[in-house]
Amino acid sequence: MVGRVEGKVAFITGAARGQGRSHAVRLAQEGADIIAIDACKPVSGSDQIAPSTPEDLAETAELVKGLGRRIVTAEVDVRDFEALKAAVDSGVEQLGRLDIIVANAGIGNGGATLDQTSEQDWTVMIDINLSGVWKTVKAAVPHLLSGGNGGSIILTSSVGGLKAYPNTGHYIAAKHGVVGLMRTFAVELGQHSIRVNSVHPTNVNTPMFMNEGTMKMFRPDLENPGVEDFRPVAQFMHVLPVGWVEPEDISNAVLFLASDEARYITGLPMTVDAGSTLK
Repeated sequence: MVGRVEGKVAFITGAARGQGRSHAVRLAQEGADIIAIDACKPVSGSDQIAPSTPEDLAETAELVKGLGRRIVTAEVDVRDFEALKAAVDSGVEQLGRLDIIVANAGIGNGGATLDQTSEQDWTVMIDINLSGVWKTVKAAVPHLLSGGNGGSIILTSSVGGLKAYPNTGHYIAAKHGVVGLMRTFAVELGQHSIRVNSVHPTNVNTPMFMNEGTMKMFRPDLENPGVEDFRPVAQFMHVLPVGWVEPEDISNAVLFLASDEARYITGLPMTVDAGSTLK
């Protein structure tokens, strides 16, 4: 099956690399034009992960254009509602419509128990991973409403939005909050044929997971752990014999939820977790 989102336009945050880029490419492969944003700058409190860059966002644009689709990009921090609104308004003006919202942008930081988490780390995490999701939908949903064609909204949560892990409590709180946003938006927007769902990935092979800080958190017993050192520990989280999944695995779920194949699915927390939530 091809053309599953043919003629539609998707607004994707955090699209410079990782899951966001993968979502942009996958939706473009199936016929969508893309409005792609990313902060493309360092985020205070997330120093262990190298930031995305303008060059990363430009590469996403080239990948989408290479598929014969249109794309509009902007460097925007999801904490800035006015900038978000301006970006999506401009994108819709250029591309003509909006059908899909993928609130994907997020950060990871951690390592401390909740009682030892700094106020700065807490605030930055909640502002980006929870408030940023709300602001993304708030900025873009007027275009779904005015279009009158319904639509699909997909919020990126995490297995950490369904269960708890130690030493990442502020992340866990934010991702649980995303589920609350998803369910409330689903109830409020359903009358307009707008569906709202969340995806809950386990570990994903992107810079947000594959970094020195994460490896040390998984293997504190080693001074300089590498990929093969923390693979078996990561695999222990899952029922299936893998330590992580690929961005494309999450993108396939996003595509399904965005497509008419999921036309009566709303309010669903969809796991792509290799069975992590079973343990």
